[in-house]
Amino acid sequence: MITTPLLEQTIEVSLPVESAKAQPEEREDFQSISIDASGNHYWGENPVTIVELGDLLDTVAMNPDPPVLSLRADSQLTYQKVITVVDMIKQRKLSKISLDTKVE
Repeated sequence: MITTPLLEQTIEVSLPVESAKAQPEEREDFQSISIDASGNHYWGENPVTIVELGDLLDTVAMNPDPPVLSLRADSQLTYQKVITVVDMIKQRKLSKISLDTKVE
């Protein structure tokens, strides 16, 4: 699992904080999945239901070289909301997961 610092995104989430450390300069292809403070899910910038998210993950899982799934979750969410999405990813045997954080 990879953690990455905040990159330019348009979905408003207050990311969890981590201590500063060296990060890779280049990032593989990635697909952003966001969960805002209200628990709404986004595929990139597009709002999706949890069922639609599952369908999109099914499509990604068919790719022989799937992108990194970059999970951006608001720091105020319950842990379970994040784990539910991580579990959905793992059920599809997708292993390239990045948990985005904010570096202070």
